[in-house]
Amino acid sequence: MVAVALTWVDVSGITRTKTVPVERLEHAATWGVGMSPVFDVFLLDDSITSGRHIGGPTGDLRLHPDLDRLVTLAALPGWAHAPALRYAQDGSVHPLDTRALLRRETERLAAAGWTVKAAFEIEWAVSKGDGDGFTPACRGPAYGMTRVTELAGYLRDLLTALKATGVKVVQLHPEYAPGQYEVSVAAEGPVGAADTAVLVRETIRAVSMGHGLAATFSPKVEADSVGNGAHVHLSLWREDTSENAMAGGDGPCGMTAAGEAFAAGILARLPALLAVGAPAVASYLRLVPSHWAGAFACWGLENREAALRFVTGAEGEREVAANLEVKCVDAAANPYLLLAALLAAGRDGIGAELRLPEPVGGDPAGLTEAERADRGIRPLPASLKEAVAAFEADDVLRDALGEAVTDTVSAVRRGEIDLLDGATPEEVAAVTRWRH
Repeated sequence: MVAVALTWVDVSGITRTKTVPVERLEHAATWGVGMSPVFDVFLLDDSITSGRHIGGPTGDLRLHPDLDRLVTLAALPGWAHAPALRYAQDGSVHPLDTRALLRRETERLAAAGWTVKAAFEIEWAVSKGDGDGFTPACRGPAYGMTRVTELAGYLRDLLTALKATGVKVVQLHPEYAPGQYEVSVAAEGPVGAADTAVLVRETIRAVSMGHGLAATFSPKVEADSVGNGAHVHLSLWREDTSENAMAGGDGPCGMTAAGEAFAAGILARLPALLAVGAPAVASYLRLVPSHWAGAFACWGLENREAALRFVTGAEGEREVAANLEVKCVDAAANPYLLLAALLAAGRDGIGAELRLPEPVGGDPAGLTEAERADRGIRPLPASLKEAVAAFEADDVLRDALGEAVTDTVSAVRRGEIDLLDGATPEEVAAVTRWRH
C-alpha cells in the first residue's frame, strides 16, 4: 500500500478526496488533513455558490480517516480507501459532515430502541466511446445473458475486485438500458451502507477504466433512454430482540405497527426527501411515470411503479428478508445525507404512530386523475425546483438535519437549477453524464 484516499461526499453528490502517503496515515488520523469548507457549496460543474452558513475562501477543516473502515482498493493497486470524518480546528464536528449526521440519526433511533439495516442498489451504464458522448459497451437485450457474455471479463474482474475489497455482493445483472448493469450488496448498518455505496461506485469506476471503458452513474445518461437509479432498501429492527419490524405483525403485508409507522413516515415526506434523494436537475428526466422510477407518492406490495415498494421476501425467510425499497432516488444523491433524511422521516413516523394508506397495485399512471385523488395518490415533484420548495417547508427534516445543512442543500440545489436554466433535456444529460 502506497497511499490512502480520504473521501467525503459533497452536497452535490460528488465524491471528493484528499490523499496521504501511507506513512502519513497515523498523523492524519491524529491531527487530520486540511481542507476548505467551501467544497460543500461546489456545484456539479465545480463552480461555487454560497449559503448563509458556508461559502467563501476563508476557513479550514480537518479530515480524519475512519480507520475502522480502512480497506485496500483491489481495483487500484497500491491504494487504500478510508471515509473521512470532518472536524473544525477546535475539534467540533463540522455541521456539514453528512457522515456524522447519519451517525447521529442512527443514534437517535437507537435511543428509542430501534436499529436499521440498509443497502443501496447501484445502477450504472458502461460506455466504450471516447470523449463526452455515450456509446453503449454492450448491445444485447435488456436483462439478457448476451450482455453478460459481451462483457464477461469485465464483470468477472468487477466481482473479483469487490470481493477482495470486502464487499458482499448479493447479485449482479444486466439492466434495461443499453450498456446498463446493476449490483446489489448485503444490508448493514446505515453508516456502513453509505460507506459501501461509495466504495462500490469507485470500484466500478476503476475496473471500468482498467478495461478501457467509462462508467456513469448519472440519473439520465441519454435524454431518450432509461436512467440510473440507486434504490435504497431499509428494514427496521428492534434492538433488544433483534426482530424485524417489517415482518411478523398484523399490519399491512405482515408489518408490525412500528414497521408500518416507519414506512408511513417516509411516504409522508417523499416530496421533501427528493431534494436530497433526487437532487439533480437530471433526476427529473428519470423520475417519470411508467418507467419503474416511482413517480407517484404511494406504496405497494412488490409494485415497481410505486415510490415505495414493499418486499416480503420468499416464504420461510420473511423474518429476515422483509424490507422497504425506496425507488424514487438516484446516485446523484449523497448517500449519507439521503439515509439520514430517510431515518429522520421514519423516526417521525414511529413517534406519530402513522399508518399507511391502502397499497396500490399496478401502475398509478393507469388511473384517472379523479381515481388517484380519491385514493390520495399524489404525483411526486416533477422538477428540482418543486422538490426544493417542499424540502424548505418541511419542519421535520429541517429539525433533524439542522439549519446549516438545510440552507446549504437549498443553496446548492438552486445554484444548479440556475446553472441549467433553459437547457434542453439533451443538454442536461450531457452536462450531468460524467459527474457522478
